[in-house]
Amino acid sequence: MNTEAIGALRRPVSRWVSLALVLPLSLILLVHPVLLLDGRGQYSHGLLMLMLWGIAAGYVHGVGFDPRAWCWRVVFHPLVGWALMALGYAVLSGL
Repeated sequence: MNTEAIGALRRPVSRWVSLALVLPLSLILLVHPVLLLDGRGQYSHGLLMLMLWGIAAGYVHGVGFDPRAWCWRVVFHPLVGWALMALGYAVLSGL
């Protein structure tokens, strides 16, 4: 095994959690976006925007990217991403 593969296995658990949360949510949005329709058959663009923000934050944290500027650190913080992904899972479950 090369050193890059070993380094990827030593990734902190929180990064694996981010990837585990973001992958199913992004696949659902990509493969079957009809699940996001409301009772009237329309998308809630505000909720969709928040879900996509959470997905972006999950990928940024999950792959190990650490933004330098403090504003991007806040925008893509893992806690923000996890909260917005939880909102996405709540929307998908029909809550």
